[in-house]
Amino acid sequence: MAYVTIPKDLTKVKNKVAFNLTKRQLICIGIGAGAGIPFYFLTRGILGNSNAATVMVLIMLPAFLFAMYEKDGMHLEDVLLHIIRVRWLRPPVRKYETENFYETVSLPEGKQSVLKSTEKGGMSIGRKTDQKKASGKDQKKKSQKKHDKRA
Repeated sequence: MAYVTIPKDLTKVKNKVAFNLTKRQLICIGIGAGAGIPFYFLTRGILGNSNAATVMVLIMLPAFLFAMYEKDGMHLEDVLLHIIRVRWLRPPVRKYETENFYETVSLPEGKQSVLKSTEKGGMSIGRKTDQKKASGKDQKKKSQKKHDKRA
């Protein structure tokens, strides 16, 4: 009895049309061949065989790349569009700005808003930056004084 392996991810399975190539690949390679082969036959007398063949390969290469390149399910044109958007169309640095919802909230008269208390000074959270950190000897002296006061 013959066994057939079935891939776990069926989204990566593509329908092959001819020569084990997909329709997209056949179209792109056909476009490349349609542009490169006539160029070779028209310029081999002028440029020589090797130079005409080299230029033909360079002309056909983009079509081949568009046909065969695929990474993370994206074809070459998708990758290029994402690169263009990131490099030139979008701003290079996105600033983190938040909109304070509580600034626009109006409270009934007689109630104090949270904003007013913070505008007047409010409470600072965390340690103060103007105090110097005590060294190890100073901390020992302070703990001894506290211990002496308790006794």
